[in-house]
Amino acid sequence: MAFELPALPFAKDALGDHMSAETLDYHHGKHHNAYVQKTNGMLDNHEHDLSGAKLSEVIKHAADKGEKGLFNNSAQIWNHTFFWHGLAPEGSTKPSEKLQSMIDSDFGSTDKLLDALSTESANHFASGWGWLILNNGKLEVTSLHDADSPVAHGMTPLFTVDVWEHAYYIDYRNARPDYLKSVLHNIVNWDFVSQNLDGNGVARADQDG
Repeated sequence: MAFELPALPFAKDALGDHMSAETLDYHHGKHHNAYVQKTNGMLDNHEHDLSGAKLSEVIKHAADKGEKGLFNNSAQIWNHTFFWHGLAPEGSTKPSEKLQSMIDSDFGSTDKLLDALSTESANHFASGWGWLILNNGKLEVTSLHDADSPVAHGMTPLFTVDVWEHAYYIDYRNARPDYLKSVLHNIVNWDFVSQNLDGNGVARADQDG
């Protein structure tokens, strides 16, 4: 069974001006789908039998074996799936009591957390991903380059924001900070972030092969 392009968890016009339907047509329908197709093509001709392996298992295998092409494409399937789940229509969610308490303790306020994630992501050189992770019981902001993924490092992911140029160029041209401010302060799916405090975030963007 081949990997598939997961459906968006919201309508393409549900995110309004923060992320347009046109962006989603290209970002999800073309870029994300291309990673799916390339991964499946590589697995069809792979020297190891990875049939039936979960996406997360393929990512870890490729990382361990130094198979850069397979890693980049399979990790991007997972990264994008996790990213889509982390978005929701404006005003539709808010942090759980547990998450809000952790945010206030570790960052001082939700706005300060979002500003930290925005700064980290805006200053990330070239392509990559900004991440909110859980590290030893504390919230932590970090970023990873290109297709690199928490799946390969045993991290506990809570939320991610895509800072590849194709994520924002249609709506914001080259203004990455404007994109980050708009997305992070308006369309974060806090229900998803809160849910991932249980440590099962990797599984929520995984799929069977």
